Amino acid sequence: MTHPRSFACRGRFYQFAVALIFSTGLAAGASQTKAAEGIFDEMRFGATASIGNGDNHESGVFPSFTIFFDPFATDSATGIVEKILRPRVHAGASIATSSSGVNEVYGGLSWNADLTERFFVELGLGATVHDGDLNDDGTSGPKLGCRLLFREYAAAGYRFDDHWNLSATVEHASNADLCNGPNDGLTRAGLMLGYKF
Repeated sequence: MTHPRSFACRGRFYQFAVALIFSTGLAAGASQTKAAEGIFDEMRFGATASIGNGDNHESGVFPSFTIFFDPFATDSATGIVEKILRPRVHAGASIATSSSGVNEVYGGLSWNADLTERFFVELGLGATVHDGDLNDDGTSGPKLGCRLLFREYAAAGYRFDDHWNLSATVEHASNADLCNGPNDGLTRAGLMLGYKF
């Protein structure tokens, strides 16, 4: 059975995600001087998979790309209060590889804490826009109630050196019952490879 989401809507998400990845790739190829000036703080590439149950489960994997900005000079923050008041800003996209999957474009704020010189944990809060089903139409996959959802994630990672890191992530998006409709939510887990400038 053909999934009821319009191919035009999916096409717009793919075009946006490709444009985001392409423009970020161009920026990454820019001179080291621009990177040193702090245009991007970090880029992460990876994939997640649904850990939702029953009808909330999305099949396939979700290639993901996230860029981090550091407008508040988070790395130079000292003390817990200053670190909380100076988060990084993140933006990204997640692409579905199956008809029951949901494409997302997201953004928000991120806070990280070093456990050791190599190990770190991170929390993020923000919002996501998606192309998933809003109401129960009898098809499989989560029913999300509205286009704009709250999104939060947690990550634990390991730094290989000053630039490269690998993190395990768990993320969740839902409407917090603020929309007039179902609130199945999206819950995924995966791995992200990061490069810090």
